[in-house]
Amino acid sequence: MKYRFLFFFLNIVAFSYGQFPKGFVYLRSVVPEVEVDLRYFTSNNFVGTSVDGYKNDCLIVTEQTARALHKVQQELKKRGLGLKVYDGYRPQQAVNHFVRWARVLHDTLRKPDFYPNVKKKDLFKEGYIASHSGHTKGSTIDLTLIDLATKKELDMGSAYDFFGVESWVAYKGLTKVQSKNRMVLQEVMLKYGFRNYAREWWHFTLRGEPFPKTYFDFPIE
Repeated sequence: MKYRFLFFFLNIVAFSYGQFPKGFVYLRSVVPEVEVDLRYFTSNNFVGTSVDGYKNDCLIVTEQTARALHKVQQELKKRGLGLKVYDGYRPQQAVNHFVRWARVLHDTLRKPDFYPNVKKKDLFKEGYIASHSGHTKGSTIDLTLIDLATKKELDMGSAYDFFGVESWVAYKGLTKVQSKNRMVLQEVMLKYGFRNYAREWWHFTLRGEPFPKTYFDFPIE
């Protein structure tokens, strides 16, 4: 009994120090030079506060996703470009946080920045908030392109996580530069095995993802 209790205790300690299921990695362990701006760890997001489950400023994805992103980064470097990642694996508790927030209709702190033309009561109906997310499976990634020389983000025509038609991949109201930037991102991601989401230019999921039916909930730490 004593030894079984010790084994149980050690398992809890290991989990609390950032262990996660087999098949997951920290992205920077595979792509060290990638830029990370983990928005849900900060208050710079549509909720306006740090989101449940984001306990550290580190980005976790499946091993297959990390390897594919390494190939993307290597090709972009030849063009003087690189990746900046906003989100990868997202625990279910974070998705639950979004759902609770969306139901509090008077909390519109970040509406001018992220959903100026959408009523908060319509976020569910229009598909911007849902009770499940592909991110929770570990192989979906939100990202953009940066200029490697300046580290500045390329102009994509809308901000990350902007709820509106301006974020649709095929949006027609873009300048030539914005349209070209989106096209570069789409082409290189699709080349290395990702599929896009038509309503979010930043959102990609690895084809043949290893956990297609599993919604994980371990914290990011």
